Amino acid sequence: MDAASTAWILAATMGVSLMVPGLALFYGGMVGARSILNVVMMTFGAVALTAFVWTLFGYSAVFGNSYGGAGLLGDVTAHLGLGDLIAEDPNATLPPALVAVFQALFAAITVAIICGAVVDRVRFGSWLVFCAVWVTLVYLPIAHWVFAFDSANGSLLGGWIANRLGAIDFAGGTAVHINSGIAALAIILVLGRRLGWPRQPRPNNVPFTALGGGILWFGWFGFNGGSALAAGNSASVVLLTTFNAACAAMLGWLAVERIMDKHATTLGGISGVVAGLVAITPACGAVSPLGALAIGLLAGVVCAFAIRLKYRLGYDDSLDVVGVHLVGGVLGTLLIGFLADPDAPNGAAGLFYGGGFSVLGIQAVAVVAVLAYSFAVTWVIAKVIDLTLGLRLSREVETEGVDIRVHGEQAYDLDGHVHAPAADLATREHEVVASAEAALATDGPAPARD
Repeated sequence: MDAASTAWILAATMGVSLMVPGLALFYGGMVGARSILNVVMMTFGAVALTAFVWTLFGYSAVFGNSYGGAGLLGDVTAHLGLGDLIAEDPNATLPPALVAVFQALFAAITVAIICGAVVDRVRFGSWLVFCAVWVTLVYLPIAHWVFAFDSANGSLLGGWIANRLGAIDFAGGTAVHINSGIAALAIILVLGRRLGWPRQPRPNNVPFTALGGGILWFGWFGFNGGSALAAGNSASVVLLTTFNAACAAMLGWLAVERIMDKHATTLGGISGVVAGLVAITPACGAVSPLGALAIGLLAGVVCAFAIRLKYRLGYDDSLDVVGVHLVGGVLGTLLIGFLADPDAPNGAAGLFYGGGFSVLGIQAVAVVAVLAYSFAVTWVIAKVIDLTLGLRLSREVETEGVDIRVHGEQAYDLDGHVHAPAADLATREHEVVASAEAALATDGPAPARD
């Protein structure tokens, strides 16, 4: 067992786990003050549901031996309950349990990303059902396609995109970002627009969003760097390209804002960082540091324009999941075909490095396959849940506010109301206050103390 690599993946896993509160804060700051807790709960709820699916059969479906060698889905019975992963294997480079929890967070983050597209209008219970079904029917097959590699001795067959097609996706541009982005579009089309759209609440706390974006940036180093599955040169190169792309994308997004709107905003800057991180995710092990700057700059510019398309095309993507994750993921995956540097860890040569169009063609096939499968299955899942459980909140709840009506809480109690843990206690407190007020009205104020 490689102690250094184990220590690195342990640290990377803890970094990725911070992406959960990071995403909650990033999204939570952008919504109206009456929805922030709902976004937090949707994010953490998605993670909690994923843990059950992943433990029961999800890990097996992704990393089990491919049924019939077709590369479509792993054997769901291979590691049921993950009990076989807890015994130490001295021949393994990494503890299997560590790989399992690292990849579990990938699944959890992917489904949690989708909630940003549907805030303010989806039922919380139906959302949790959607998460469990979506991870099972959409994420697990696609993750098998992309992340499951054939074993060296050929005894274990993995996914078709990773092995038969040979597409490059270092850390999940297809399985995570394109997948969640196109799924977000599908569920948006089922749900419809928010009441009053395109008018929408102003962000309740932009510093929260900036803080969440910064935490995401930190976690992304673990997300991308940990995907090297070893402590060494590959992980080091990936950290460098990830950093470069995020910085360049921020500048690209701000440039668009400055030209189009005459302001370079905080919200735009941190959104640019996330767009760059999305775009570099598939390419972080395939390009040079200069290539990473180019990908980041293009992602910042293209995604900044992409989020404006929702008003022209008429789809209500609440927090721009489609414009950032879908567009950024597609862009980064395809740009590998142009910018792949043979000296980078992936060792592929793109068009600009004399590799011809072959890499670009392979990347395009992977993109189209994920887009088609994820959109079609997600739309069916959302439609079935909408027709059975009901997916959309009632008009009254949307109007009055999701936090107080669905969760019985509010993020900011600016009135300073006293909170009683039970209804009868609240009633008794009201009676005591009313009695005191009546006594004052009858007897006048109490005499002052000497």
